Amino acid sequence: MKTTQVKTTELVKIFKELNNNFGGNLEVLSNEYKLTLNGTFGIGQIEGISLKNGISYIEFDITLNENFILSLYSTKKLPIYFAHCSKGSLTHSFGQKGKKKTLNKFQTGIVTCNRAEENVLTFQKDEPTKISLIVVNTITSEVANGISLNQQLRNVFFGNYSEESSVFIDSYNLKISEKVKEITAIKQTGIVKYLMIESSVHLILAMEIEHRISNLEKANKPTGCLTQKEMEIITELSQFIKNNPENDYTLKSLSRKTGLYNSKLQEGFKLLHNRTVRDFIINERMKKSEKLIRTTNLNISEIVYSIGFSSRSYFSKIFRQKYDCSPKYYKETQNSIAVTA
Repeated sequence: MKTTQVKTTELVKIFKELNNNFGGNLEVLSNEYKLTLNGTFGIGQIEGISLKNGISYIEFDITLNENFILSLYSTKKLPIYFAHCSKGSLTHSFGQKGKKKTLNKFQTGIVTCNRAEENVLTFQKDEPTKISLIVVNTITSEVANGISLNQQLRNVFFGNYSEESSVFIDSYNLKISEKVKEITAIKQTGIVKYLMIESSVHLILAMEIEHRISNLEKANKPTGCLTQKEMEIITELSQFIKNNPENDYTLKSLSRKTGLYNSKLQEGFKLLHNRTVRDFIINERMKKSEKLIRTTNLNISEIVYSIGFSSRSYFSKIFRQKYDCSPKYYKETQNSIAVTA
C-alpha cells in the first residue's frame, strides 16, 4: 500500500509529493497542475488549480495497481474539504485507526478537522475512481466586501469557533455530478479556463452547503430515495434523450425502457435537471431546433417535424417563450449575421 503524507494545503507542495510517490509526468502552468500517471502504479490523471481566497480544486481520475492512502493533515488555516464521488468510491477516517466512512458514486462528503488532525483518504486498487475535492482554508488574510466566504464557512461548520472534527457523508446528488462534468469538459485555456472553473467551484460549494442543510432538515422525515443504480439509469436515459430528442417518448415507454416506475423517473429528473420528464424532453427539442435554425438551411416546418413536434404553432409558442422571439425572426437574424460576417 502506497502512502502520501501532506501537511499543507498548497497545491504546489501537494503535487510535488504526489509526483515523488507516483512518478509520471507533472505539468505546471501558472496556478494549474496536472500529473499523468505512467502505469507503474496506475493510470489516469490528477489535476488541480489554485483559486482566490484560499480555495483549491483537485480532481482524481485514476485506476491504481495497489491501495493508496492520501494522508492530509490539518493546518492552522483550518481547511474544510468538500468531496464528491463521480466514479468508484473513497474511504475516509480520522487517523489510521479511526472509524471509516465510505463515499460512494454520486455522494458528497464534507470534512472539517481541528489542528493536527489527520484525514486518511483511501483509494481502492483496480477500481476506476473519480473524486473531486474542493479545499477551503477557513482562516485566511484575504477578505472582500466585509465578512469573507472563508469566515462564513468557518462559522457554519465550526460554530462559535469551536474546532471540532467531523465528517458528513450525505445522500446522492446528481446535480453536483453534472456540475463536476462541466468542469471536466472545459476546453478553454488561460484566464477563461480559470474564471470558468472558479465560477463552477463556487456554485458547487453553494450546492454542497444547500444539500447538507436540506439533508439535515429531512433527517427525520420520510422521503423518497433513489438508489445508486437507479440514478445511473436516470443519467443514461437523460443522455439518450439529449442525443435523440426527436423520438416519440411517453412515460410508459420510458418506464418500460428503464424498468423504473413513473414516480422514480419523475423524481430522478427533478433531482438531476429540476424539470419533469416532459419538460426536459421539450427543452432538449428546443435546444436542437435552435441549433438547426442556426446551422442548416432547413425551413421552419422541416425543423418542427424533424425534432418530433406535429404542430408548428405550438412549436412557435414554446420557442418564443424560450428565446424571446419567433423562429422566423431568429432564422432571419442568423442569416443576416452570416451574410455580414
